[in-house]
Amino acid sequence: MISTIIPTFKTPEALDLCLTSCIQGQGQDNQIIVVVDGFYDLNKEILEKHKDSIEILNLEENVGTCRATNLGVFNASNELVLIVNDDNVFPHLWDNIIHNYQPNSVVSPNQIEPYPSMFSQFIIKDLGRDPKIFNLEKFWEFEISLPIKEKTDETGSTFPFLMSKRNFLKIGGFAEDYPSPSGFVADWEFFMKCKMNEMKMIRTYEKQFYHFVSLSAKTPEQVEISRQYETNCHEYAKYKWGTYIKHNSQNNLKFL
Repeated sequence: MISTIIPTFKTPEALDLCLTSCIQGQGQDNQIIVVVDGFYDLNKEILEKHKDSIEILNLEENVGTCRATNLGVFNASNELVLIVNDDNVFPHLWDNIIHNYQPNSVVSPNQIEPYPSMFSQFIIKDLGRDPKIFNLEKFWEFEISLPIKEKTDETGSTFPFLMSKRNFLKIGGFAEDYPSPSGFVADWEFFMKCKMNEMKMIRTYEKQFYHFVSLSAKTPEQVEISRQYETNCHEYAKYKWGTYIKHNSQNNLKFL
């Protein structure tokens, strides 16, 4: 079985859909850990709704995505952990991705997004941009109908991802020192360290998650703040590693 880690912040409608799809879409009774990174009262109704199927890790204050994710993994009781953002929607029988796991690998199920993406592997299909009115059954029907189920390649290094808890801890989890609560660039560093430790970065097309993209940064002011955070984090990575962390657009590998 899988321990699924879902950090959440201030998007209760997205969390509701994420949990509904996760719980109803699983083939086994997996561990589902929701890490509440502050703002518990904002998410309380959704957490109560799903309380019989999830474990709640209430951090009481906002500690940032990286630390929240790390703490979630620390509480995982299964060896395989799946890290998923709360603005993702799980496909039907999502836990079948366990079949694609190999020792010393990181498995990224592909994603469907409503907007053009920097990741050429993603499927661009607008199935909805508002989690409050998203049609889960329609998404499941579309996802099941995709003709590329047998395909895998080595273009992983994106969320969501499945890996062993031991390997996650071996590389130190997500670095908590980046100057952003959203974990900008820390994810690039994480995947870079996975590759440095000779892990195989697999992408599977057997199951594809839906991703809403940036639900929490809609206004021009929020977008500008996010851009500044990202710039600061790239500069911090250069300070830390001596050069910027780069992204290979062909295979998604992160490197110096």
